[in-house]
Amino acid sequence: MARPRSDSPLLFDIPLKPDFSVERRSRKRGVWPVAGTDEAGRGPLAGPVVAAAVILDPDAIPDGLDDSKRMTLEARERVYLTIIGSAISVGVASVCAVSIDRSDIRKASLEAMRRAVAALSLPPLLVLADGRDIPPGLACEGQALVKGDQRSQSIAAASIVAKVTRDRMLAHCGTIHPAYGFERHAGYATEVHFAGINTHGPLPGLHRMSFSPFKAA
Repeated sequence: MARPRSDSPLLFDIPLKPDFSVERRSRKRGVWPVAGTDEAGRGPLAGPVVAAAVILDPDAIPDGLDDSKRMTLEARERVYLTIIGSAISVGVASVCAVSIDRSDIRKASLEAMRRAVAALSLPPLLVLADGRDIPPGLACEGQALVKGDQRSQSIAAASIVAKVTRDRMLAHCGTIHPAYGFERHAGYATEVHFAGINTHGPLPGLHRMSFSPFKAA
């Protein structure tokens, strides 16, 4: 049974770069492995929300780990490959636009994180989740870390894997539906995206019809 805990730090308590201190303390008290989990794609108008869970090797922590939003595309791709090659285990999962419309983006994001953790080849004893919520249904202890991708290297690694995976998925959508420019904006609300929607309409199953402007229409 998951035991929820939340952690809301003061602004000056957040390190400039994520570190391994939370994981190290957990390991010291005999709670190991520790997985970090994060999602990508809460805000876009199209595509799934994608989550990743990562158990890092304490003896082979990749250089350059950070909140994926603070990294360039090139840096994310480079560190992503290092994570995949060095981590003890990586799990990835997604929840599609239709399922997002059936519930809501918060629930879908937490479900994607739960699935990503379940996909790990090595079950963790502690899951560090970015944000204020712990994914329901975890088979172990969970701890929510506000701005976790800027505090925990495990969560930062998960944020990079989730972001790179989702960007690649939307780039592939761009090859199938070139009029929308998904490879340029990954489903976010840009002028190029709106131009495609205004000309061709939303794509069933790919656009999130519960989001504005579709919901208003």
